[in-house]
Order: sequence, then C-alpha cells, then structure tokens
Amino acid sequence: MKVVIYGAGAIGAWIGVRLAQAGHHVGVVARGATLSALRRDGLRLIDGDVTHAVNVEASENPADLGVQDLVVVAVKGPAMASVAAQIAPLLGPNTTVLTAMNGVPWWFCEGLGPDFAGQRLKSIDPDGAIAAAIPGAQTVGCVVHASCLVEAPGVIRHHQGNGLIIGEASGQPSERVEALAAALVAAGFNASRSAQIQRDVWYKLWGNMTMNPISAITGATTDRILSDELVRGFVTSIMLEAKEIGARFGIPIDQKPEDRHEVTLKLGAMKTSMLQDVQAGKAVELDALVGAVRELGQLTQVPTPFTDALLGLARLHARTLGLYPA
Repeated sequence: MKVVIYGAGAIGAWIGVRLAQAGHHVGVVARGATLSALRRDGLRLIDGDVTHAVNVEASENPADLGVQDLVVVAVKGPAMASVAAQIAPLLGPNTTVLTAMNGVPWWFCEGLGPDFAGQRLKSIDPDGAIAAAIPGAQTVGCVVHASCLVEAPGVIRHHQGNGLIIGEASGQPSERVEALAAALVAAGFNASRSAQIQRDVWYKLWGNMTMNPISAITGATTDRILSDELVRGFVTSIMLEAKEIGARFGIPIDQKPEDRHEVTLKLGAMKTSMLQDVQAGKAVELDALVGAVRELGQLTQVPTPFTDALLGLARLHARTLGLYPA
C-alpha cells in the first residue's frame, strides 16, 4: 500500500514504522523540527533495547505526497480542522482513512442507528467541515490499546500494548476492513475487527474521559487520582452519567465504575496524555473527551451535572494557560 501518516506523534509514528517495516511505502505529513528530523534520520522507534529506523517520504504539503491507499489520521482533536482543510490531495475515490484518535470522533453517530445517523456533533465538528472533507463512507475507525511516547522529534518510544481495533464508521462489516486488519496483523499488530467500532470507542472513553482532564488540572498520576476518596467518587459519578448516555443510544456498558477503577489502578502511576500536553504547553482535546459526552447527554436527555462540572473546570484551567480557545 501507499500509506501516509497524518500526525507523526507517538501513535502515528509507531504505526508508520511498523507498516514501513512490513514493506509498505510510507509518507508522513509533518512540519518544523519533526519534518527536519524525518528528512535527516527517518522515522525511529525505540522498542525495549532496540531502535528501529525507517526511511519515509516527508513533507508539510500533502500535495507533494499525492493520492494514497491508506491515510492514518493520528492527531489530537484540536488539530482536526487544519487536517480537514489540507487532506484533499491525499484522497482518491478508493482511499481509506483510518482514524487512530482518542475520544468521540466526528463520525461517531454514523453507526448508531436511524435515530442518530447523520447527527453532527457541534462540539467536534461545529461547521461540518471535517465531515465534508473526510466522508464517512471512506472512514474506518481505530481504537488504540498501546502506550507510546515522543522522546524527540521523529523518535518514538513504545512502552506497552500492541492492540488496534478497527471497524467501519458506518458500523457495517466490509471487505476493506478485513483486508486492512490482515495487513495490520502482517505488520505485527494485534489487530482485530469490531462489529460496531462505536462500542469500542465508547468503552475506552468511559475510562479516560475522567482521568485525562483531572490529571491535567491537578498534575496527578492516575493512581493518585483514584486513591483520593472524594475524587474517586467524583469520577464514579461522571462515569455513571456516561454509562446512562451510552445505554440511551444503544451501547450499554456491562461493568461498574469500580470495576474499571481497579483495572486503571493495576496500570500504576500513569501520566495521561492530556497531562503531558499541558506540561508541554500543547492544546488540550477537551471537546473529544468531555464536551462530546455532554452534547450526547443533551441529545439523549440525560442530565450531566458532574460531567458539566468537569468540563467547566478543565476548560477554565486550559484557557487560563492559553491551551484552549476562549
């Protein structure tokens, strides 16, 4: 395949290196120090004691890379408006766009049945520009279960996990998902197909919609967040609101918040991606992780006072730091 990675951050670069090692032609849309590093040293992945380096075609202008078979979009939510404005030269009629992102994506409602299909989430895609630029019919969703970290421009360290769950944005099975899953397995990923990728998106979000913003506000790792009885109760209340929202649009979660807390605690002192963004002075993706949940609550008529409080506090904190638009 001809593949472009749009967003050479931790996850995008990890996927890019593995696909290049499997023999695919990999290009990267990048800029600044990352672009310079890719042109000089290639894309590098540190896995344990081994460093893998692959040559990639890198440019800040998607038109230089041309139409692709696969475009992996692996950016944070705040960058999606810019991606939508520039992605057209990469897309042909048979191009698949794989979205390896956190939170609720712009295509989320496409696979929720007739009552929600076509519903645009204004918190994610306020003017519809993203959906117009990246049609749902060409989009495959991806939920990532792996931990990677950017050590330097163009240099990624893989910590743990190797899971990719993929499925059509429409929620329907397809031959291209079968073929893409096979290609990802051949590249060394633990790739699986989802009958409804929205379920996997929602379940992952159920845990990180609280840990991320609370850690960003407090600077605490996940173990410290859950060790405080009052904060843990706050987290539980938010998760119960999200659980009810999911049940209303057909994605029930057969688990208690306390069960998920125990899973999170087993991971140890984790520094969330949003806390890392705050410490690096990068924009935070509150809309995809929290704002969209609040909006889905309004659509399903589920009151969300605890989610509202979390969004308000996290938004105010990020705005004070200049990391969220006023």
